[in-house]
Amino acid sequence: MNDNNSLTTDTVNAFNNAFNRHDVDEVMKLMTEDCIFENTNPAPDGARYEGQQAVRSCWEKFFSANPDASFEAEEVITADDRCIVRWIYRKTREGHTWHLRGVDIFRVKEGKVAEKLAYVKG
Repeated sequence: MNDNNSLTTDTVNAFNNAFNRHDVDEVMKLMTEDCIFENTNPAPDGARYEGQQAVRSCWEKFFSANPDASFEAEEVITADDRCIVRWIYRKTREGHTWHLRGVDIFRVKEGKVAEKLAYVKG
């Protein structure tokens, strides 16, 4: 693996670990000032958030509404500054365990997440 692949993979792994701890401060430290997050909803294209303030607000609302949310990486594919993570999202929904499968496409710039584009199955 080349050095850039390693940096990209390490950055995405650190981001996902902070995300699973619901540590918004650490997640945002791992994102660029001009970061972009494209959510999976509302259908069909999802909402787009740009910049630290908008993305932070999105994560805070998400963690507040989904206190037991976790993402499990099924596969990670890295090529230079891009990383694709195939995942399973798990949480409790209406009192029952629930899951959803999807993919995130990351772009990493200088050791920080510049883009996180999320897609789901179904």
